[in-house]
Amino acid sequence: MNILVTGANGQLGSELRLLAASSSAVSDRYIFTDIAPMREDQARVLDFLCAPAQADKQTMILDITDREAVLKAVADNNIGVIVNCAAFTDVEGAEDRAELAEKLNADAAENLAIAARINSALLIHISTDYVFGKEPYNTPCREDQKGTPTGVYGLSKLHGEQKILSSGACSIIIRTAWLYSEFGKNFLKTMLNLTGSKPALKVVFDQTGTPTYALDLARLIVRIIEGGDYESFKGIYHYSNEGVCSWYDFTKLIARCSGHNECRIEPCHSDEFPSRVTRPSYSVLDKTKVKRVFNIEIPYWSDQVCRCTENLLKISEIVK
Repeated sequence: MNILVTGANGQLGSELRLLAASSSAVSDRYIFTDIAPMREDQARVLDFLCAPAQADKQTMILDITDREAVLKAVADNNIGVIVNCAAFTDVEGAEDRAELAEKLNADAAENLAIAARINSALLIHISTDYVFGKEPYNTPCREDQKGTPTGVYGLSKLHGEQKILSSGACSIIIRTAWLYSEFGKNFLKTMLNLTGSKPALKVVFDQTGTPTYALDLARLIVRIIEGGDYESFKGIYHYSNEGVCSWYDFTKLIARCSGHNECRIEPCHSDEFPSRVTRPSYSVLDKTKVKRVFNIEIPYWSDQVCRCTENLLKISEIVK
């Protein structure tokens, strides 16, 4: 089966490249797409993590905001599954670029859904905990809970979900949260650098969620793809690693795992870092459904943070 991955040079797409290189499903062919080729520094990281296997670093250029281009790519390549990892994820920037955020997060998602429907393919779409946040939740958010986004980014992602669900396509929407990996820009990599270079940091403790290792999410996606029977599994699911923490707790663990013990990390309130977007104060995702339906065990957040941190420390020594 042919599998089209959009946003393939990002965090999740890069982890899918790793898994595809070692996959035992030899009949599956992954086609990785993005708006530009993979950067050389990213390719070096991929080679390091993938050794001794050989990862596919080729990137087919595809603008998913161009409906005709999407329809042609899916039809010409006889695509059976589309995995949409592409998104406009700049939460602050979305406030100034609302039209672009809507185009990438909602209109492009609809383009992929229409292509999936026409070609009888499955669309696996990645969404976010930012579809929640306005209401003061204090229990994990369920899939059937009403979306109450607090900013343009979350609203555009919610619109994307709605357009997919109304398209008639066979789709699986996976909401995730606090994604990090060895690739791209993310909170773990930022704090790994800051705790190693600053004498002190303040980090908010009044925003609570669950860090998610992109490799674990990629494993779920591959499991879904290889499982088949897509029609019976369609719907919305939540996936993050297990457990709960604040950004402060997240940072403390990064410092501990990396040996950056000289940096003094202090908890602070969100209002000490003024933002145009009110971020969710509690966006823990209820994963009961995904564990039951796909019969999976989900790793605990702190174990995976340490694993990724160790990888990044090795990469910093070897990949220059």
